[in-house]
Amino acid sequence: MVSGDEGKGKAPGLPPLTKDQQEAVTKAKKYAMEQSIKSVLVKQTIAHQQQQMTNLQIAAQRQRALALMCRIYVGSIYYELREDTLKQAFSPFGPIKNIDLSWDPLTMKHKGYAFIEYEIPEAAQLALEQMNGVMLGGRNIKVGRPSNMASAQPIVDQLVEEAKHYNRIYVSSVHPDLAADDIKSVFEAFGKIKSCELAPDAVTGKHKGYGFLEYEKPQSAQDAIASMNLFDLGGQYLRVGKAVTPPKHALNPQLQISSPAGPGGLPPAAAVAAAAATAKITALEAVASTAAVVSGVQPGLLSQSMPGQPGLSIPAPGLVQLPQPVMASSAPGLITGVTPMKPAVTTTSSAGPANEEQRKKVEDDLPQTLGQQENLSISGSNARHMVMQKLLRKSESNVMILRNMVGIEDLDDELEGEVTDECGKYGQVNRVIIYQERQGEEENADVIVKIFVEFSESFEAERGVQALNGRWFGGRKVSAESYDQLKFDSQDLSG
Repeated sequence: MVSGDEGKGKAPGLPPLTKDQQEAVTKAKKYAMEQSIKSVLVKQTIAHQQQQMTNLQIAAQRQRALALMCRIYVGSIYYELREDTLKQAFSPFGPIKNIDLSWDPLTMKHKGYAFIEYEIPEAAQLALEQMNGVMLGGRNIKVGRPSNMASAQPIVDQLVEEAKHYNRIYVSSVHPDLAADDIKSVFEAFGKIKSCELAPDAVTGKHKGYGFLEYEKPQSAQDAIASMNLFDLGGQYLRVGKAVTPPKHALNPQLQISSPAGPGGLPPAAAVAAAAATAKITALEAVASTAAVVSGVQPGLLSQSMPGQPGLSIPAPGLVQLPQPVMASSAPGLITGVTPMKPAVTTTSSAGPANEEQRKKVEDDLPQTLGQQENLSISGSNARHMVMQKLLRKSESNVMILRNMVGIEDLDDELEGEVTDECGKYGQVNRVIIYQERQGEEENADVIVKIFVEFSESFEAERGVQALNGRWFGGRKVSAESYDQLKFDSQDLSG
């Protein structure tokens, strides 16, 4: 007869793990944690690369906006006037970098308009304000902005808004024998001056005839502009206006491309630690969600899965979708032909072959084990560059620009196909853009045709430039050169 205690018995349970099985479980957990940390680092690196690319695009847009702010359009110029007359009339506002006076090869006279480029935006703004409608050579000239200024207007407005935070004024036509202290002593009658700087001239050792003053109060700056503009100082009439750009130290965003920081701006040790913490949380969540399933798994199954992937697998986070190329249809001017672009592959949670290849490429550049990742925090300058080395590579361009290949009268429906076939000899052509750019605001202004060819690889674009530059096409000598990739991606076709 069986006793009561013996009759109850014990519920059947899992047998204890053997020593080999326990070691296998430990190795599996360690391997899973290493892979999770690695995946988090990959995600951080790609996100940081995206941020760096965004910063570069913003910097390029700001530089382009500053360059456009330095240019003015001058129309209704009397045909007898020459470049030296324009330079004499517009140089009091600041140093002139270039005067582009359009010429008619038939009449050997200019076409009545010109583009003047100053070294600084304030000079162009002051000339725009004070020279529009002025009588020059018996005509009232028209001074305005070039037509492509509208494309950068949002960035220009942003720069002007930033400049309002500083009580700065711009002063030009300063006598070469006057120093910054002389200018400061004259202008400090309107209020306390925080800084007074004249642009130095490395050639003469003096200044370039212009400078900036910053007051403590905005009212002081306004009073100085109202009182000192066209003031005779040392035999020269000063030109005074409001600064339209922030100081130089506020113009350049800190991209920190070669910064010692790791992904996301963290030091390498912090980046690895953050990735480890994230991976640990992910692992705990995965274990908690599958606890019921794991409790029913036979002990032998885990050790059998070790030759391949570990029994505990944590899915790698999905790759961040990279920015897709944009069409340049909204750029200034007229685009008459665009080769259809190949549809971009949309990134999903299950990475496709392209994203998988990119992820693998980034992974190869990262330390392969947890031990190596720990060494990353103490390996000095070499470790700092391992994570961010891709950001230090020189940017290359897949775009080639062809100038002087055709005129406006040569445009037809077959041109796009002809360019695609010809350039296809040097690589795979993604698209061709035929861009018409008007050189002035007048109705009869000249129009030049620029052709942009985007290849699949940068070396293909270089090959096309070498083959086509200097060749003759329809009686024209073609100019081929590489075009800035950032400008092309940001729809800037004005280069």
